[in-house]
Amino acid sequence: MLTLDFHPSGRHFLQIPGPSPVPDRILRAMSLPTIDHRGPEFGALGLEVLGKIQKIFKTEQPVVIYPASGTGAWEAALVNTLSMGDKVLMFETGHFATLWDKMARRLGVEPEFLGLPGYDGWRAGVQADMIERRLREDIEHSIKAVCVVHNETSTGVTSDIAAVRGAMDAAGHPALLMVDTISGLACADYQHDAWGVDVTISGSQKGLMLPPGISFNALSAKALQASRTSQLPKSFWAWDEIVAANKTGYWPYTPNTNLLYGLNEALDMILGEGLDNVFLRHQRWGAGVRAAVDAWGLEVQCQDPAVHSPVLTGVVMPEGVDADAVRLLIYKRFDLSLGMGLGKAKGKMFRIGHLGDCNDLTLIAALGGCEAGMKLSGVELKGSGVLAALDYFATHPLRTAN
Repeated sequence: MLTLDFHPSGRHFLQIPGPSPVPDRILRAMSLPTIDHRGPEFGALGLEVLGKIQKIFKTEQPVVIYPASGTGAWEAALVNTLSMGDKVLMFETGHFATLWDKMARRLGVEPEFLGLPGYDGWRAGVQADMIERRLREDIEHSIKAVCVVHNETSTGVTSDIAAVRGAMDAAGHPALLMVDTISGLACADYQHDAWGVDVTISGSQKGLMLPPGISFNALSAKALQASRTSQLPKSFWAWDEIVAANKTGYWPYTPNTNLLYGLNEALDMILGEGLDNVFLRHQRWGAGVRAAVDAWGLEVQCQDPAVHSPVLTGVVMPEGVDADAVRLLIYKRFDLSLGMGLGKAKGKMFRIGHLGDCNDLTLIAALGGCEAGMKLSGVELKGSGVLAALDYFATHPLRTAN
């Protein structure tokens, strides 16, 4: 008989790359009594949250908030800007880029999936030069949008979005730029306005440190203009009614009130620390974990140091070792959850999340569980990743941007 009552002593180590651990401060905010979502108190909350979230996306344009997962925000981006049969260019960097491509096809859009061949494409970031070449070939401008993933959660690669915008501008192509930063937002630098992004997609359960259930579309004036002629069916996802209602802090339907309490608290935490300080913290954690992987004598999934993710690290197992079996042993013995390999990476690697509500000792403990679990699984390690990470954190104190 399956039991769901699995509560060993001590705290569970949730080191998957999202959902990430929810801080007690946010949990307390979410426990406040639910208020009238048509009353004046809620309108004030709505305006406050909408203003703060713009700072996280680094935009002065509207940010639409949905009571949905990031998958919903993917769909919203597509149906608000495109029509049946429209061609879009998508770049394959991993499992989530693949899922977005699959969704586009199901909606009646015609995506072209560009990328490096085979498994190599899942170990590198978006190749802006390939996008530029393809757009230059599109003389009739039949491609209506370019869709890329900023931080590919399945591989630990953070792509250069400014370079993608530069490639599109160099090609002189009018396509919209849509970017998924579901796992990158509030962990890695992201600049919706400065990078010329038209629709940015994100979610609540990663760097924002909330439970799943909120997703976002940050918009541009060009995207809003495209939404006025888009013919794909939409009602719940339609931007126009939401943007109009948001002007007074409300939604055209019932929003997830208590998650908005939590979001407001999360935004206060992040903005209080300072976005640049948050980014430095995540970069340092990523470097410390990669130092551990190097000491183990193992490979990091992302092969290009220039695009190593500050959010997560993919650890590649030696040939013949089932990464899922190693991960399961670590879970059962040490109450430590790690991300599995997805798609082309299934069974080849596991993922260590280092994001959000975390600190040096959290990661040292997680790396200790990984090291012990790999030894118990018969994986031959060159040295101690725990000691390497301890040394890195000790010799690289946390800097601040202030």
